[in-house]
Amino acid sequence: MAEHLSLKAAGMVEKRSIWAENKPIRSPQVLIMLRRAVLFATLAFVAASVAAQEQQQKPANPDVMVLKTPPAAAGQAAFKPELRAVDLKGRQKLDDVTKMKLTQLLDAEFVHTRKYLPLGDKSTVITPEGLVKPNDAMLFQSMQAHGAAAKLGDKVQVTNIKFHDKSVYVEINGGPKKKSKWYQHISIMGSGGVAAAPGNPNEGQPTGAAVTLEFEKYVPEMTGDELEKLLSPVLDFTVKTAAEVYIDTMPPKIREAMKKHEVLVGMNKDMVIMAKDRPQQKVREKDANGKEYEDWIYGAPPKDVTFVRFYGDEVARVETAKVGGQMIVKDKKEVDVKDGVVSLATLQASNSPEDIKANQGTQAQRPMRRPTLRRPTDAPDPSVQQAPGGASQQQRSDHSDEPQWGTDKKDGSSQGQQQTPPR
Repeated sequence: MAEHLSLKAAGMVEKRSIWAENKPIRSPQVLIMLRRAVLFATLAFVAASVAAQEQQQKPANPDVMVLKTPPAAAGQAAFKPELRAVDLKGRQKLDDVTKMKLTQLLDAEFVHTRKYLPLGDKSTVITPEGLVKPNDAMLFQSMQAHGAAAKLGDKVQVTNIKFHDKSVYVEINGGPKKKSKWYQHISIMGSGGVAAAPGNPNEGQPTGAAVTLEFEKYVPEMTGDELEKLLSPVLDFTVKTAAEVYIDTMPPKIREAMKKHEVLVGMNKDMVIMAKDRPQQKVREKDANGKEYEDWIYGAPPKDVTFVRFYGDEVARVETAKVGGQMIVKDKKEVDVKDGVVSLATLQASNSPEDIKANQGTQAQRPMRRPTLRRPTDAPDPSVQQAPGGASQQQRSDHSDEPQWGTDKKDGSSQGQQQTPPR
């Protein structure tokens, strides 16, 4: 019994020793360090929260530019084009003649922009459904980063048009491509190394942008008005074209003829191009007197054919061969162009006589004045007397001993002529 009790007591002592070894030691230094760590973490969290609230309430710095898309005007609806590329389905494929006419109609025309166009950018695309990609926000951010070729409402000029299989490529203000001279690509190699051609580093920088009009399968046949409507989501063609502005400066008779695509004798080549477009055929020959002339031929049988003959830059003769065999010839001058100023040559050639009546009246009423170097504000010359009829008479000079200009004698008479006695 005593032996059993001793073994039991020994087991209990062994368990206490093991528990004492596994029990964690909680000293005062450890507790202090734990409290400090928790306090520091709490302070850091509170400081971060306060800083975030102050940043939200802090006003924006006016000296810092923030790239944000301008908000759309209140009540402004999205632009809807009058015509889309999908509306031209079923038409024939665009031929070369129509391409040339469309290029002549739109090239060098001035338009206004409806979208932001970044400098040197050619990613602006009008889809067949009439949508513009990328959107306004991306175009504005790209413009802020790379510069602006045109902003909303800016007046730009169409400088190039290219027709591809499924798209029409339109460049404005020179396009997005960096242009350089041919001599900038030349380099000379010698004993001292390679010498490149000198050039301005600012040359070759893009000056404009480009817009692409996409079609589903191919570019169909279209007119100039239809192409302007297809490009209307980006470019506004409602302003007057360069041809319209040029025609508006003409007298009524010439303006009416140009609108009807008629050629008048006396027009120059620019006016004929405005009226009839560029000729399909040109012929250069000499007349019976050996003087060179140039014939511009418009049309082909079985339609009417018009022959416009130029001597230099002026129309001298217009012949129109009708389908029935009738030949209409005009060789009397109808238009007079001097120093870029266009006027009617004769009163009979005008349906509006008031065009030249006013000019003739002002010329008839204008008094004849002798040339002088005096200004209108200068005092009158005391040696000049005003005649009753408005003409001026010069007093006789007292310097009789001096020879007069163009005479041999001092008295003013020349050899072989008799001196006229004074009145």
